[in-house]
Amino acid sequence: MAKPNGSPLKRKEFLTDSNLLFLIAVCIFVFLYSFAMVAFGGGFLTFQQFFDLFNNNSALIILACGLSIVMVGGGIDISVGGVVAMITMACAAYLENSGGSVIGSLAMALGIGLAFGLVQGFLVSYLNIQPFIITLAGMFFARGMVTVISGEPVRVVQEGFSVLADTKLTIEFLGRYAPNGNFIPLKIGLGVIAALVVVAVIAVVLKWTRFGRNLYAVGGNKQSALMLGINVRRTKFYSHVICGLLAGIAGFVYLLNTSSGNVSNASGFEMKAIAASIIGGTMLTGGVGNVVGSPFGVMTLMTIDSLVVVSGLTQNRPYMQTITTGSMLCFAILLQSVVLARRKRGAGSTGLSA
Repeated sequence: MAKPNGSPLKRKEFLTDSNLLFLIAVCIFVFLYSFAMVAFGGGFLTFQQFFDLFNNNSALIILACGLSIVMVGGGIDISVGGVVAMITMACAAYLENSGGSVIGSLAMALGIGLAFGLVQGFLVSYLNIQPFIITLAGMFFARGMVTVISGEPVRVVQEGFSVLADTKLTIEFLGRYAPNGNFIPLKIGLGVIAALVVVAVIAVVLKWTRFGRNLYAVGGNKQSALMLGINVRRTKFYSHVICGLLAGIAGFVYLLNTSSGNVSNASGFEMKAIAASIIGGTMLTGGVGNVVGSPFGVMTLMTIDSLVVVSGLTQNRPYMQTITTGSMLCFAILLQSVVLARRKRGAGSTGLSA
């Protein structure tokens, strides 16, 4: 039986389903990266290798945050990869072929992402069309528009953009000495800073704003949310708008990393973002998720890819990376289901005995 002062209840409130799944995601990543350090050493022992997980995947982290918002509300958005590809091609063509500015290209990226979010959010929320169908159509449209904008790769060499893309934050005390004796400081790209800011802002929005509380309520039980007076349609609409806006930011960050527009850009990003969100502790059923877990989901996926490569499994077997990714996703879903099922049974037995 619970104590009169209510202390057990406080512990239960702290360890919510979202926090529990987040802790599981962190433990999985720490275990995998520690295993990589012990088993393979080499680059895994350097700070640069660790931070390159952020440098090379900052756009994917931002996308995973957007997917987490939509999934917490009980929805889905599989158009984000196509939107990123369309944005990179449009901005690259604007910078190179039209002599555009960096500010103009950033505004274009945000505008395209916001337009997708507004249209898809309206169709899903106010016309009650299934989000999978709408965002699938959005993915096909965005991928088609990439070719319409330019059928050939566009390399961005504009001076202002090149300076921005080459700008790195250097940290001397985390650097290392190369075999030739030269000192190499740790370098972090601007995309990483953008990704960390996005994660922090979205985490604050979901935890300490009315919209965040409403989003969890809508994802948990739409009918109960309606009875509480929550505007379900508006909440879902805003979740898709925010996801589209984050796709715009991710598109510009992706362009900073690649400095080119290509029809193959961001290939499979929508599936990777969904997988990273799930591994990070966001459930497809809605109502449960922690956006801070999304970066750990991304880093877990990328660590697995690195492990597969360094172990030599991809030699003559390039499909091994997708197999391991799928296996990890299945394991994460199974682990989430088992943990939450045991948690509910434990809560039920406690309630009966109280």
